Amino acid sequence: MSATSNPAVTPAPAFDLKALTSRMTERGSLWTMAWVAVVVLTASGAFWMVSGTLPFGIVLAAVLVAIAGVIGMGLFAFFGDDDAANSGLNAAHLTGALTEAAAVAAMDGRVVASNRAWAEVGGSAKRLPQGEAAQAMFVAMKDARVSGMGRAVVQIGASEFDVTVSRLTDDQVLVRAVPVVVHDVAIYAPPAQGDLSSETFLNDAPDAVQAGHDAGNGAFDSFARGAPFGKALLTGDDLMTATVVGVNTVFAQLLKASADDLTGRGFGDLLTPSSRAETEARLLGGKSGRFDIHLAANPDLPVQMLISEDTTGFMVYLFDVSEQKELEQSLAQVQKMQAIGQFAGGVAHDLNNLLTGLKLRIDELLYNHPLGDPSYDGLKEIRQIGTRAEDLVSKLLAFARKKTVKRVTLNIGELVSEFEVFLRRLMREDVKLETDYGRDLPNIHADKSQMEMAVMNLVVNARDAVHASGGGKVRIKTAVLSQSEAAALGWAEAPEQGAALIEVSDNGPGIPPDIMAKVFEPFFTTKPQGEGTGLGLATVYGIVNQADGHITITSVVAPEPNHGAIFRIFLPVKIEVAMPESAPVAPLVVAKVTPKDMSGAGRILFVEDEDIVRGIAARLLRQRGYEVLEAADGEEALEIIEAENGRFDLLISDVIMPGLDGPSMLKRARPLLGNVPVMFISGYAEAEFSDLLDNEANISFLPKPLDIKTLAERVKEQLAA
Repeated sequence: MSATSNPAVTPAPAFDLKALTSRMTERGSLWTMAWVAVVVLTASGAFWMVSGTLPFGIVLAAVLVAIAGVIGMGLFAFFGDDDAANSGLNAAHLTGALTEAAAVAAMDGRVVASNRAWAEVGGSAKRLPQGEAAQAMFVAMKDARVSGMGRAVVQIGASEFDVTVSRLTDDQVLVRAVPVVVHDVAIYAPPAQGDLSSETFLNDAPDAVQAGHDAGNGAFDSFARGAPFGKALLTGDDLMTATVVGVNTVFAQLLKASADDLTGRGFGDLLTPSSRAETEARLLGGKSGRFDIHLAANPDLPVQMLISEDTTGFMVYLFDVSEQKELEQSLAQVQKMQAIGQFAGGVAHDLNNLLTGLKLRIDELLYNHPLGDPSYDGLKEIRQIGTRAEDLVSKLLAFARKKTVKRVTLNIGELVSEFEVFLRRLMREDVKLETDYGRDLPNIHADKSQMEMAVMNLVVNARDAVHASGGGKVRIKTAVLSQSEAAALGWAEAPEQGAALIEVSDNGPGIPPDIMAKVFEPFFTTKPQGEGTGLGLATVYGIVNQADGHITITSVVAPEPNHGAIFRIFLPVKIEVAMPESAPVAPLVVAKVTPKDMSGAGRILFVEDEDIVRGIAARLLRQRGYEVLEAADGEEALEIIEAENGRFDLLISDVIMPGLDGPSMLKRARPLLGNVPVMFISGYAEAEFSDLLDNEANISFLPKPLDIKTLAERVKEQLAA
C-alpha cells in the first residue's frame, strides 16, 4: 500500500517555508531562540565589518559564522523532526486521533509515534513489546505484511491486549490495542484522550448514551463494523443480566439472528445453560483471559469470548475458533497415531526376534524329525502358527511404516483392474461390487503387493458392513486429481503434480463419529470376537503413509439419506523424467548363483544381541560347514575383529542393538575388514537405516523373521560372489 493511498498518511514536501515556520513555532525553546539570535547578530556584525571598520580576518570569521548559522537552520528544517524522517508519515496526528492505545511502528519493531494511551498501558517509547510478547506480535506483523491486517493477544506492561496490526506502507504498520478486561477486574486505565466507553462505541449517539444507550439511534464505528470478530455493547452491572444495546454484523451472524432481534435481550440468554453456569463460576473465581463458550443458537460452534468492562456496562468480543479447534484435534490425532506407531513398531521388532528364534528352532527340529517321524505333524502345526504370527507382525510393521517395501511404477487403473477378479471372489451373495475407472489414469510409485493389500482390506471391511445391514453395494473408483481438487477432498498437502485417487465406498450403515477417530488404531474392531484382528485399517493407514500418500474417511450414519462410508486413498502422481536418448546397450547378464545344497565353507562373524536368534542361527550354520564366531553387540564385534585382524569372509549383523548399532560398528571396522561382504538383518525396513550406509559397498539386507533355508542360501550367494 503506498503512502498516497491512505488518507491518514501524507507525504512531506522537500521544503516548505510554512512548514518550517510551524516547526519552529512548535519547537519554541531556548535552543531555537538562541539559533535565531546567533544568526541575526552574526549577519549584522558581518555587514558592519565589511564596511571597513574591522580587520579582514575578523570579517572573514564573521561571514563563516553566518554561513554556519544558515546551514544549521537548514539541517533543523529538514532533519530536526524525528517523525519527519520516517517516510513522511504524519504518525503523531494519526495515533493522536485514536482513542485506544495506538502506535505507528516500523517492521523491525521501532516505534515511530504513539499516543498517550499507549504510554499509559506500559508500551515502550522506542520499541514494540519484547520478551515473551514478541512472538505473538511478530506473527501479527507478519500477517499484516502479507494480507494487510494481523491480530494477536499480546502482553503489554502487566496486562493482556487484543492487538490489531494494520499495514500503512511496505515499511510501517499501525498497532491498535484493545484491553482485555474481566468482570469486576479492570486492567486498563482509560487514557486522557478518551476511553473505550459506550460513547466511543456508539459514537453517533452521545445523547442516547447518556440516556441509557438507545441502540436505535447509535451506530458502530467503522472499526467495529468491519472487525472480523463479533462485538457487542451491553449495559448493566452484571454480565449475565446485562442488556444487549448494539452488535456488529459478525456478532449477529454467530448468533444466527439480526441485530434488531438481539437488541434488548439479556446476554446470559444467548448462552447455553451449561456454558452460562461455567462462565459465571469463572468470573466469580476471578479468572481472566479467553473464555470457551457455547451459544444457545449455535451450540456446536466453538467460540471464545473476551470481556471488557467500562463505566456503563460491558463490551463482549466473540471469536469463531472452529478452524483452530479442528487443527488442534487433527494435530492431537496425528501425535496419537505417531505414538501408537512407535509403540507398534517396537513391539513388532521384539516379536520378530522371538519369531526368528522360533522359526530357526522349528527348522532344526524338522531337520532332525523328517517326514514319517511321529513328531513331524506337530512341528508343522507349530510352524503354521508361527506363520500366522509372522503375518500379524508384518501388519504391525506396515502400520508403523517400518515394513520393507519394493517400490515400482504402477498405473492405478491397471493395479485395481488386475486385482478386481480376486476382489469379486471375496463378495457375498447379497453384496455387489461396482467399479468406476477414470480416464487418463496416472502412474504411482509404490509397492504393488502392499497397495493390493490396502485395497483388499478396505473392500473386505465395506463388504462386512454392507452384509451386516442386509446387503447393498461396494464401489471402487479411480481417478486423477489436480492439487486443488485433492485439497478440496481432504489432502491439504497434496503435491503440485497432483494425486491419484483410489476410493472405496459403500451404502452400509456408516461409521458413527465416536468410532471414526479410532478406526486406524491397531487392534480396534467393532466386529464380534474371533472375526477380526483389528489390524486391517491400521495396516492400510501405514501402507498409505509409507507410500507418501494420505487417507481420509467420510461417513453418513443411517437412517440419513445417502448413508454409508467413503475411504479415499490419495497417492502422489509419479513425475516422469525424460531420459536423454542414447545408443542401445546390450543388457549385462549376471549369472545368479543357485545353491544346490545348503553347505559351504568360510569364516563368518555373526553379531546379534538376541541370544536365542544368535545361538540357533550360528549352530545351524556350523552344521552346514561354516566357521562361525558370535558377538552379542557392536563393541564385542569390534574386539573380535581387531583380535582376528579382520580375517573374515562374511559379516552378518543386526541393525538395532544396545550401545553401538550395526552401521556404526561397520564404519569403524571397515579398515580391518577391507571389502568383506556384509549382510544386515533386521525386523525394520531397509529404508530405516540405509542413509547410515552412505559410501558403503558389498552390503545386502535380509528381513526378519529368518528361516534357515533362506539364511543358508543368502550366505552361500554372498560367499560365492
